[in-house]
Order: sequence, then structure tokens, then C-alpha cells
Amino acid sequence: MSKNLYITAYEANSGMSMVTMGVMEMLVRNLNNVAFFRPIINVDKLQKRKDYAIDLISRYYHLDTPYRQMYAFTLDTAKTMIAEGKHEALLTGILNAYKELEATHDFVLCLGTDFETDSSSFEFELNTEIAKNLACPVLLVANAYQSEIEVIIQSCKFGLEAFEEKGCNVFSLIFNKTPIDIHQNALSTLKAQLKHKVKFIYSIPYEKTLESITMAEIATSLDANILHGVSQLNRLVSRFVVAAMNLNNYLPRLTDGSLIITPIDRLDIILGTLAAFRSRNMPDIAGIVLTGYMEPDKTLDNLLEGIQNILPILKVSDDTFTTATKVDEIRTQISPDDTRKTAMCLGLFESNVDTTELRQNIVSYSVTLVTPKMFEFGLIKRARQHKQLIVLPEGEEERILLATEILYHRDAADFVLLGDEDKILTKISSLGLDLENVKIINPLKSDQLEEYANTYFELRKHKGITPDNARDVMSGLNHFGTMMVYKGDADGMVSGAVHSTLHTVRPALEFIKTRPGSTIMSSVFFMCLEDKVLAYADCAVNPRPTAEELAEIAITTSKTARIFNLEPKVAMLSYSSGDSGIGTDVDRVKKATEIAKKNAPELLIEGPIQYDAAVDLDVAMTKLPESKVAGRATVFIFPDLNTGNNTYKAVQRSAKALAIGPIMQGLKKPVNDLSRGCLVPDIVNTIAMTAIQSQAYKGLI
Repeated sequence: MSKNLYITAYEANSGMSMVTMGVMEMLVRNLNNVAFFRPIINVDKLQKRKDYAIDLISRYYHLDTPYRQMYAFTLDTAKTMIAEGKHEALLTGILNAYKELEATHDFVLCLGTDFETDSSSFEFELNTEIAKNLACPVLLVANAYQSEIEVIIQSCKFGLEAFEEKGCNVFSLIFNKTPIDIHQNALSTLKAQLKHKVKFIYSIPYEKTLESITMAEIATSLDANILHGVSQLNRLVSRFVVAAMNLNNYLPRLTDGSLIITPIDRLDIILGTLAAFRSRNMPDIAGIVLTGYMEPDKTLDNLLEGIQNILPILKVSDDTFTTATKVDEIRTQISPDDTRKTAMCLGLFESNVDTTELRQNIVSYSVTLVTPKMFEFGLIKRARQHKQLIVLPEGEEERILLATEILYHRDAADFVLLGDEDKILTKISSLGLDLENVKIINPLKSDQLEEYANTYFELRKHKGITPDNARDVMSGLNHFGTMMVYKGDADGMVSGAVHSTLHTVRPALEFIKTRPGSTIMSSVFFMCLEDKVLAYADCAVNPRPTAEELAEIAITTSKTARIFNLEPKVAMLSYSSGDSGIGTDVDRVKKATEIAKKNAPELLIEGPIQYDAAVDLDVAMTKLPESKVAGRATVFIFPDLNTGNNTYKAVQRSAKALAIGPIMQGLKKPVNDLSRGCLVPDIVNTIAMTAIQSQAYKGLI
């Protein structure tokens, strides 16, 4: 099987960037060391900007390859070399640059030219020649937007024949931007007519949002000064309105996504636009561009400074007509910083392309170690396989909303946001997010409140709870969310970005309770180090577990590790390895190891063992040479909370490891806690893991 793939098209605007992101996501999920390579880029040496596709892929996937090593030549240089009869030198230079990446990577994903010049036939011939010389299988992307099916088929037949003549293998064809109303019919027709030409054919429907310009792109293209709203530059622009008339005539012309272009001295237009932005009865405006050589006066500055969560306001020195002309010429591109578009791209690709089928026919591989990239990128794909409904009690929190939008567009889960509906909708609008179909529930106004309160009363009346107490308690966000999980109205809950761990997990301990075979709830952190993923437990819940509890934590953590495709090799940690030490703490770990081995004889467990002997093969050969776990441990059970919590934080900070968790385990249904200092990626990972836990508890995986 191949170690490479060449993605190309036969015309401009085919959406190769989206397909490239989808394929790259698929590769990094399964391979640890993937390189990205563009043989030819269409960027002049005198231009300061980087190649768009290289910048997108390298930044989004955090590739550490230097920019200059990710391409061979510019298109102008390639044209000159061919005109001077240096065709072989061109191909040799491309091959040499490619081989440098191939020598140090497991797989090289190659992307052809952009077809943005007037030499599309030249670029097509060049791409076929390069793919042949790199011995790459080809994934061909076709633009199906606003085209008849027969026209698309004829164009693809031409492209496929051209590759065949060069001796290239086009193993997959993706029709991109297919009109949604003919999407399924077009796919069936294309498969029937082209099945003898290419084996794997997919169709991705057109998504207008991906064609929409963001305020960030407008700011960059106009070289504008961002006066306000820098945190909302992801807002989408559907059209622009030149505002030069009075408010009565101007306001009715506004629609969702309108960009307002107006002279800076039109204070009436500016005030009217801001009022419209704040009104729930008016369209959701994208932003304002103020034109002209003048600077904002103090009155306007004072006004704008006093408004929170204001929409983006840009300032340019050009006149209004020139600015409108420039805006009309802007063409959108996917930015690695645009979480909405990147999530939507990947969601569309994964929903319409059989990535397992595609990957199996691109590359064969054997994974003996779960790496951080494989682990993290695999979470969302696995969450998507059996979508779960996750309730988020902190629906008014900005980080929760940002994470929800990412997973919503990745189609990784369904969501319920808890909180005041008006506040949540206002926050969603002010952040410029797209969460149109996400359900919002205010517990105080919910039809389920009385039912939930009655259930809570029945479950807790032996503790002295009265019906009135039960209703008050169930009005709380975390109790309401946990009851949704208990009643089966949600599959899992994630909280803790604002609330304490106690407030998050106490309701679960009150009435969700522990799973059969479990006597305690514990926690696990997945520590993503540079070259591997390890599971640490218990670092967040139990201060000083007994030997029996330590044994249970070890077995439960091993089950959790398997849920997330981490093969458990369990190290029962102590300050002593084997029989070298004595003391009550060592004896407790020894007893825990014996109990765990008895209760789970299939597990590989070693204890007591010191941390260095558990992770370092050289140390292991000295201290425990016969052990099957020493030097190879993947699951680490700490003897107490003090040791576990300090160790995970030390590793997290000193080794710059990504710590995903704490993931709560031992409960009948998944309820997970966030750190109050968590970032949006932490929330994304925790929600995805909660969804996967729910799948496992239901026997779906």
C-alpha cells in the first residue's frame, strides 16, 4: 500500500482545501507522523504572504515542518524552467523535496496546484506528471456546483482518461459542492456511470456558509483598523449594504449577515445600526466598515467604549465607493483560526465520505502505541458514530458555547443548554455563533420541573427531603441536568467550567449512583505526552483509598482505558518496587495489587512499583526484569490523592503535556467535571469523551 496521496482537481474553486482537511484529519487520527507537501505553490517570491493551503494545514494540525520544506517551487519558477527546457530538472527538484519529507514521515499528503491562473490546462498536465513521478495514488476533486450531472460526468471522464494516459491511478473521486436537492440522485448516477473508471466515489453537498466571508477576512483584505469587536471577527457576511440614506429607508434593507459600509461621519447610521444589532426584532448584522480619512470623534469613541460585546467595527481610509468595490472582490478562504468553518468542513467531509473505507485503501498501518494525535483526533470521530445527547448546565458560559459550536458543526453530539434562554440567545448572538438547532431549557420554566422534583423527592425522602426542598434543589442547573441523565432525557452531562467539582458531582452521587460492581466513584486523567498517552488515576476524587478501593480503581481505570483504545498495563505506584520496601503504605499497595489480580486475572498488573520503573525500560530491567508491565505501563494508579494530583500537574506543566480530564468513572451514567480554568479545547475533548463513555455504557461500542 502507498505511503502517499495526491489530491488535485481539474478546475478552480473545487473546494480542495476542504477535502484536504478531511483527508488530513483522517490520516493524523491513525498515523503519528504525517507530512504535508505542495510541489508547486502559486505565491510570488516577492509576496510576503505564505501559501494558503500550507498555512492552513500546518497551523491547524500543528505540523513542525519548516514552511520552506513543504513546497518545491513556485508556479512562476515552474513555468520558467519548462520554457527553458528544464522539465527534468523541475521534476527532479520536486522529487528531492518530497523524498526529504518521506524519509522522516510515515505518510506524505500532497496537494496539487490551485488552478487560479489562466493556464488551467498547463496546471492539469503538470499535476498528472507530478503525481506519476511521485508514484502517488490520486484523489480527484470535481466541482459540482451549478452544473448538470451529465456535464460533470463528461468533465470527470476527461480528467480520468488524462490521468490514465500518464499511468496514474485515480482511486477516488469526490464531487464537491453538489446542490443539496440533487445530492443523492447525483451520487447514484455518478457511481453507476463511472464505476468502471474509479472505485470510490463520494459526493459532498454544497454549504453556503463555507462560501461566506468572515469579518476577519474583510479586515485583513482591507488592511482595516479594528476599532471594536475583535473577539467576534468570525461573524459571517452574506451581503454588504452601502448606507447613505436616512434611517427609515436604510433599516428595512438590513438582512442577516449584512455588512454596513458607511462614512465615518454618519453618526445617525452608526447609532441606528447599533440599535438594530441590539434588537431581537432586527436581523443579525455582521459588522460595520467606517470609511473616509477622518478619525472617530470623541463622542463616537465614548459611545462605543461603553457598549459590551459590540459587533466588529472596522475603519479604513478609502472612500465608500472604493471600499465597496474592494469588498465585492474578496474571496473567502478557510482560516485555521475560524473554528466554525473548520468544524463545518470536517463535519461535512466525515458525514459524506466513508473515511474508514477511504483510509483502508490509501494506506496500511499497524499501531502498537496510541499517540496523542491519534487519541485526540479519534475522539470526535468515535463520538460521531453513535451520537449522544449531552446536557450542559453552564449554557450561559462563553467557553461552553464556543465548544458546543465546534462539536455541533462536527456533528459529534446533540446538545441541551441549561440556563436563562434570553441570556443564552443574547450571548450566542453577541459571539456570532451558529447554534440554531441546539435546545435551550430554563429549569425554572421547564414542564419537566415538577416531574423531576417528584422523582428527587422519592429518591431522597429518606434523607429528610420535603417536596418543597426537592423543588428548590431541582431548580438548580446541575441537579436538573443530572436528573435529565438519570431519567434518560440526556445521555451524559458535562459541567464545572463555572461550578466547583463538588457542585458538579454531588447530584450524581445522590441519585445516579455507582455502576454494578463499583462501590466508589473515581477519576482518570488522560495525559497526552509527546509520544504517548497515559492514564492517571485517581487524581481528583478519593483522598486516601483503602486497598480494596485501590484495586477497584485499577480495574475500573483499565476498563475506561479500553473504552478509549488504550491497552491497559497497570502500574500500582508506590515508593517501593517489588519487595524492596516496607511500611504500611507499601503494604496497602501490595494488598491492592493482590486483590486486583484476583478480581481481574486477565489484566497485566504490577505493584508495588516506582514510577521510573514503570515507564523506563532500562530502570525496569534493573528493578523488575521479569515484569511484563515494568517499563511499558500505560495505566498508573496513585496511592492517594495528594500524590496523584501533584504528579499529574507536575507532568502537565513540566512536560507540557495535554491533560484531558478528570473523567469520572464508576457511575451508572456519565457525568464529567471540568476545571474552572479550562480552555475551549479542554471542553471539546471532555464532551467528546462523555459521549463515548455513554456509547460504551449502552453497549454500542
